[in-house]
Amino acid sequence: MPSSKRAAAIIVAGGRGLRAGAGSPKQYRTLGGQSVLARAMAPFCTHPGISAVQPVRHADDATLFAEATRGLTFRPAVSGGATRQQSVRAGLEALAADAPDVVLIHDAARAFITQDVISRAIDTALTTGAAIPVIAVNDTVKRVGDTGLVEDTPNRAVLRIAQTPQAFAFDTILEAHRRAAREGRDDFTDDSALAEWAGLTVATFQGDAANMKLTTPEDFSREEIRLAAALGDVRTGTGYDVHAFGDGDHLWLCGVKVPFHRGFLAHSDGDVGLHALVDAILGALADGDIGSHFPPSDPKWKGAASDQFLIYAVDLVKQRGGRIAHLEVTLICEAPKVGPLRETMRTRIAEITGLPVSRIAVKATTSERLGFTGRQEGIAATAAATIRLPWADADDLSGSN
Repeated sequence: MPSSKRAAAIIVAGGRGLRAGAGSPKQYRTLGGQSVLARAMAPFCTHPGISAVQPVRHADDATLFAEATRGLTFRPAVSGGATRQQSVRAGLEALAADAPDVVLIHDAARAFITQDVISRAIDTALTTGAAIPVIAVNDTVKRVGDTGLVEDTPNRAVLRIAQTPQAFAFDTILEAHRRAAREGRDDFTDDSALAEWAGLTVATFQGDAANMKLTTPEDFSREEIRLAAALGDVRTGTGYDVHAFGDGDHLWLCGVKVPFHRGFLAHSDGDVGLHALVDAILGALADGDIGSHFPPSDPKWKGAASDQFLIYAVDLVKQRGGRIAHLEVTLICEAPKVGPLRETMRTRIAEITGLPVSRIAVKATTSERLGFTGRQEGIAATAAATIRLPWADADDLSGSN
């Protein structure tokens, strides 16, 4: 893309997704340990040719949206309308004050968009003014009437399946949407159909068969199986941390503030449970330890809450295309009593990591009054993390140097 030209993207995420089954709207459901929406947005947020990403969400979904898109950079989301067409127009109007040359419009339900397709969309739209990704129809298609009888067999050689992102000259598609609103037309199923109605010539470029729209429960089941098979590099890491007691009236343990007659002597909040979990995840990634990422010599970590360390470690796994399968932490102390707080700690770790509680274990034991923990001089913690990474990220296992 020429340096003088700017491209932006609108991510349409206001639908309810009723055909995908019970639960949250489909864009907020997890797939391979990551929300569908995050998978759809991330390639745009990191693409060097995209200057702005404008999400459009349902007015009721602020909390769901914030949780699903944590860690991504984009413009503040705007609320959509009753139809997809109205939602797209809301996104266009939000960009109008600082209009790009080209805008890409993408459905949040297409979670497997690649940066190559995004690049083709930008380049083709800059040349033609309107362009959509398509893939060939491989099966024979029948036109069937209301009676269920076959009426004819279209020539599949001239048929294509349309995908998103659909890309347009910004000013042109904005005026087309405004005109459709003025004339009461709100029945277009995609932006290229609206563009055709407005008299635009729409070009095509090569799409991607993997860029499918998630619609039914079967779609989710199939993709979960596919993603699980791709994450075949299973790794385990262990972690250990210890902190001595000092003055204070509470301890932070596994993200939970625990009333106690002592505090921790520590640079951060001293949460041995979360620190051990961070080290376990970093160990599974073979990426140093907590001290190398958050050196205690750095004053900005003085008194820092340890949940941000764990969020950072989880995000490292996501950046590698992986997912966390299981986390376990064992607290070693005579006091305080961990048993009554076990479920609260599991729930808190689940909130921080985005994992189901069923994948998190919190245990506790004493050292039979032996050693520094037995003398109640401090608390120790051990942890284990099991993660799954894609084979493309795995080391060369062939034995060659």
